Amino acid sequence: MTIVSNEELEFVIKHRRHLHQHPELSMEEFETTEYIISVLEALDVPYYRVLETGVIAELKGNSDKILGFRADIDALPIQEVNEVSYKSTVDNVMHACGHDGHTTALLLFIKRMKKVFDQGKLKHNCVFIFQPSEESNAGANLLLKAWENRPEFDAIFGIHLMPDELEGTAHYRDEELTASANEFHFTVDGTSAHVAQKHQGRSALEAIIKIANEVSNIQQFHLDGLNRNIVHMGELQAGEAINTVPAKASLRGTIRTYEEADLSQIKTQMAKIKEASELLYGVRTDLAYNSGYPAVRNNGSLKSLVEKSLSSIGMEVNDMEKPYLFGEDFSFYGEIAPAYFVFIGSRNIDQGFVTGLHTNTFNFDERVLIDVANYYEAILNHY
Repeated sequence: MTIVSNEELEFVIKHRRHLHQHPELSMEEFETTEYIISVLEALDVPYYRVLETGVIAELKGNSDKILGFRADIDALPIQEVNEVSYKSTVDNVMHACGHDGHTTALLLFIKRMKKVFDQGKLKHNCVFIFQPSEESNAGANLLLKAWENRPEFDAIFGIHLMPDELEGTAHYRDEELTASANEFHFTVDGTSAHVAQKHQGRSALEAIIKIANEVSNIQQFHLDGLNRNIVHMGELQAGEAINTVPAKASLRGTIRTYEEADLSQIKTQMAKIKEASELLYGVRTDLAYNSGYPAVRNNGSLKSLVEKSLSSIGMEVNDMEKPYLFGEDFSFYGEIAPAYFVFIGSRNIDQGFVTGLHTNTFNFDERVLIDVANYYEAILNHY
């Protein structure tokens, strides 16, 4: 682990633990935003708002290059069970994905760069993005669409803490790093009837079972077996009483893909399944999607810079063979500029920080946040 100053350690502990104690859900990060602004104002760093929550800070450098650094600020609807002095004070809301850490690391980086700026030595223009609603609603997409007079970025960088990997390590790969994440929802409306006259009904249960069977075949029979895809069914509901023909049924699940062609094929097959259920069972079937995040694709032109920067601060680098299958809305930044996303290991076996993201016991040592600030500073200096 990086040797750190007491001043910086106190800084990251103070701010991370305050944010951890006061988590807010996606698009509700009002107090979080005000807290970030209070820190920026104390540092005398200029900022402005784009959405109701979240904030953009800027420092002018000595070149025409514009680099972006992004942190997400929202929490999750999870009841924390960690018995720590900084445990969440909000029922069923917890920073279980490390966004309190991402935010704090960016604040530390800003603190450092303000000193460099005051000395007239800031190498490039820096834009610091505190983005709401990563966990839902694609906050990155909302922010970018609402951002008037958005600068033309030369590159944008982001990180995510990763408890599956040890402290002191960094994990990345060119091209796809995380999956496209989309949700699907079949709803079936049949006709109810008493079980004694079941032939007069149209069973939504019978139809939804057929739909589920066919959905389970998509990955096996309709997608390239060499590609990485998941078509997962997570929730099925049907029926109103044990002695009636079910009139209502629904099936919900998630789709994880890396290739747009695969996602298109999945949707084509689901549309056919919808039509077939109506023809076979005389029901009305609706199919809806909650379009999630595109796959994060790291721009290969930035790889050598990222590797050099990580190595220069003593991080152990790992060029991953396989991407992760979860979604991440940093992908939207890659649609407006060259972008690169890195996972920073936060697993600490000695301290018991070993549980995964989105768990009610997730935690980490704040020293890792200084590694993040070091990485961002190295990116700026080596760009």
